[in-house]
Amino acid sequence: MSSIHDQAMNYVYQQVLQRLLGFFSRAERTALQLLIQRLGVAAGGMRHIGDFKVLAIQTGSRDSCYRLALLRAAQLAIATRSPATFKLRIASLRLNGVTPATVDNMHRTHSALFVYDDPRVELLMVDDREVLPFCHLTPMSDAGRESNRLNLLLVGHRRAWDEPLDLWDGGYLATAEFYGQISRWEGGVDALISGDTPRQQKYFIEGLRRAAARAGITTSEPGAADYEGLFTLLDELGSDCFQAFYGEQGQAMWRPGDKFEMCRRTTCVDIHDILVSNLEERWPLMTEFLGCQVDELEAQLRDSEHVSLAISVHLHGLHAQYVQGRSYALGVAEYLQRVLVMIRRKRLPERLCQQAMAAFGSPVQLAEQRGRIAAQVQLNFGLSEAQLVCLLFSPFANNAAGLERFLRQCHPGMLVAMPDLHRALQGEPVAEQITQWMVDVSGLPLSLIASLYRMGPVFRLADAVQSTKGSGHADDAAGAAVVDEWSAGH
Repeated sequence: MSSIHDQAMNYVYQQVLQRLLGFFSRAERTALQLLIQRLGVAAGGMRHIGDFKVLAIQTGSRDSCYRLALLRAAQLAIATRSPATFKLRIASLRLNGVTPATVDNMHRTHSALFVYDDPRVELLMVDDREVLPFCHLTPMSDAGRESNRLNLLLVGHRRAWDEPLDLWDGGYLATAEFYGQISRWEGGVDALISGDTPRQQKYFIEGLRRAAARAGITTSEPGAADYEGLFTLLDELGSDCFQAFYGEQGQAMWRPGDKFEMCRRTTCVDIHDILVSNLEERWPLMTEFLGCQVDELEAQLRDSEHVSLAISVHLHGLHAQYVQGRSYALGVAEYLQRVLVMIRRKRLPERLCQQAMAAFGSPVQLAEQRGRIAAQVQLNFGLSEAQLVCLLFSPFANNAAGLERFLRQCHPGMLVAMPDLHRALQGEPVAEQITQWMVDVSGLPLSLIASLYRMGPVFRLADAVQSTKGSGHADDAAGAAVVDEWSAGH
């Protein structure tokens, strides 16, 4: 029975491979052969490929699903002409920005590639530092959602008030923990497969170092800003990147604890140079075969995989209104300007300009749009608009150095309570309504606000790091026209 079952499954896998190859362009077939060669070299020769295990990170994004399809094709292609093929570990991290639609993309991709019941494939997910079998029907745990929410706030409050807010800063540290731990899970893996471009690698490494500094972690002097030294950096960060905030109370431990190897053997295999970057060539494979439902505007222009374009727009509007004392509308218009500049610089289809204008370019719909995005932030990240505004000012860090500025700008009625606020942060007894106000406006428990208060000076972005964020240029004709239009309407 077992032999008959194996023959039947091998037939199914061959059919999956043939269907995949039918969607590959000539360039993608060439990329597949190059990928097989690269994996063979990393394994120490094709005769060792059956003992080689690779790690693929699945985020549900267009790029991660595409890379997984190519890896699966390589795995199945090797199996057709060799006695064994490499083993594949597919792992995803549950973060608050991961929407149900994103998880559905993961599930559809896994189903199309027929990986659920293949013994050569491990499907894992991490929720609140617990490694679990992947299941698209399992919602994120309440503990995991709350932990992610607190970590986002804590790292976000460790920035200077006049610097841009990136809701993904806490995600860098969570991702670093995830990479470091999942690569040591149950025997570990030999290679992490990365399709990130050199620019994306640089962006991630610099963002990770920035977030680590904000979390009070000292790392070695930066070397090359790519993934060559990724695992060395992960070892420096350790398995609890948020310990400085929580102290002895800590967060959940990584578990099951006895399943993690003490030593890691993982290297990074970079495949970005062999991937087909033309979206039009990928589209049939992504939609018809994998069944991914991707918003093209979001996929091309969002700042991170877990913070939507709409939320980024909203943050810029709030920053303009509350921090700069201008108007929400002007902040939205300036971000839209940046989007239009990016579309033209990347030589993306002109229809994306029209989609961006339709989505964010109507002053008349501004109030309704703002309400919808605020509801999305509450749903995805568990943050009210008042807590987002508080985060923009980071008023409690560094002995509450920015508290007076925050109160004058947003809560002038609380200025008389400043001495009591400081006393509460120093652990002295004050009226309950004072502590409750801090908890409500920040979204953090008093113990963690006090931790921010004691941590000393906040980390400031170096000019070199800040410049990598890319902010567009105000002299772009299309962008300037958008700002003029909004200014006239408001």
